[in-house]
Amino acid sequence: MATIQPPARLFDDNFLKFLPSPLREPRRAWLAILIGAALTIAGSLALAAVSKAIAPDLPTPAFPVKGPTALFLLVAFAPLVETLIMAGFLSLFLRFLPPAAAILLSAAGWGVAHSLEALGWGLVIWWPFLIFSTLFVVWRQRGFWTGFGVAAATHALQNLGPALKVAFG
Repeated sequence: MATIQPPARLFDDNFLKFLPSPLREPRRAWLAILIGAALTIAGSLALAAVSKAIAPDLPTPAFPVKGPTALFLLVAFAPLVETLIMAGFLSLFLRFLPPAAAILLSAAGWGVAHSLEALGWGLVIWWPFLIFSTLFVVWRQRGFWTGFGVAAATHALQNLGPALKVAFG
């Protein structure tokens, strides 16, 4: 008879061990989401400041949509769709790569994808996707849709501030 392994804290043995333990263990989703969102926002702001200081003329994304439509697209639609795509690719990567490598590949891929829209955006966006990818891999231990939900909720919170600026700024 097979025994079911309890979900484990991940990444104690590689470079991702610098992340706070609530991001590396599937124990309290609300805490992982809040800490993950805070880290993605802080990291994005820091990377944006560095990229602006080094290369102030790098193009940034333009959002032609404003108002409630922009808010919906950036806080609900994009996090759901992008997280679903991310989860699919990560599930594939995890068949062939160790989890940390899969997460790095995912984050780099999202940086490249966003760079196609605006180079400055891609330089900033890889960090949040490192966190989203980590959360998906960690919470996937409790099920695909649990991993998806935790990563998507974190993504939505990370997008909320910029979405408010785009929508009503």
